[in-house]
Amino acid sequence: MIRLLRGRSLPMLTVRRLASVPVVLFVLASLVFLAIRRLPGSPSSTLAASGTQGLSAEQISANEARINEALGLDKPIWEQYLRYLGDLLGLDLGRSFYGGNSVLDLLGGALPATIELTVAAMLIAILIGVVTGVIAALRKDTWVDTTTRSIATVSFSLPWFALGVLSIVIFGVWLRWMPVIGRLPSQLDYQPTTNFVLLDAILQDRPELVGPWLQYLILPATTLALAMAGFITRIVRASVLEVLSDDFVRTARMKGLRERTILRRHVLRNAGLPIVTVLGLQFGSLLGGSVITETVFSYPGVGNLLVSSVLQRDYPVVQGAALAIALLFVLVNAAVDLFYLVLDPRLRRG
Repeated sequence: MIRLLRGRSLPMLTVRRLASVPVVLFVLASLVFLAIRRLPGSPSSTLAASGTQGLSAEQISANEARINEALGLDKPIWEQYLRYLGDLLGLDLGRSFYGGNSVLDLLGGALPATIELTVAAMLIAILIGVVTGVIAALRKDTWVDTTTRSIATVSFSLPWFALGVLSIVIFGVWLRWMPVIGRLPSQLDYQPTTNFVLLDAILQDRPELVGPWLQYLILPATTLALAMAGFITRIVRASVLEVLSDDFVRTARMKGLRERTILRRHVLRNAGLPIVTVLGLQFGSLLGGSVITETVFSYPGVGNLLVSSVLQRDYPVVQGAALAIALLFVLVNAAVDLFYLVLDPRLRRG
């Protein structure tokens, strides 16, 4: 990673990274297009089977053929693919097979919820992971270090769905501390402006939205963050220990600087590059984990939309949701690459 960045200016790297975005999205769009059509079942069979009481098998088959023709699914796969690429170039993601809603409108409602969940999980994971990683490094080979590393290993070894179900059972069913389904209380009157609840609470001057929003957000966000926090703990500990053994740290101690000052000014700053790399890569993992977490908590984000659309074989929505998740992942990784140059200007030298 660092070798790739070395010798490149910030504007040049920005252009190169942004230029790769359409290529990545094109490849992913093609793979999703082909993969979803390889799954058993079809939208026409699901739609034709609804409300078929009293209809014969021939009538159901005729309905299915009419639906295939109406949706354009009777055309050869290559023709459907070329039409899909043409619509994609025109920024037209199509309409849902169920209800006819615009995919862009559906994503506009679901994407802010996923971003809120992912950012909240990232902040929680960073807070837990960095603090525990630094403590473990400063207390190396003590019971604190051993306990911290053991808990971190267990946390990132557990799958997201297991953590989600466990959280629901403990905090939602047994203790009844947190709501476990949805994003906001159903009785709360909320007409979204941007669909980012915190931003809408400011724009609409409705501070009463913030409390319920946090109540519904904290459990899925914490569940999503725990696995990532354990991984960050291990990386932070290793990075801090490596920097603590460097000569400039010993020199700082010989000058009489306090340990807190050395940690803040020298250790954390120099240990930051590998940590930033991990955070960028793990953000993509959080996006993948949000698919599972949103499904478990019935959280109305892109992940939940993607799962329900796959089950219904709603091709346009599946393709649009997958592209939205991929776009977030690519942009975040591009931002991490650029942030390298901001953190360490030496990487810009050839």
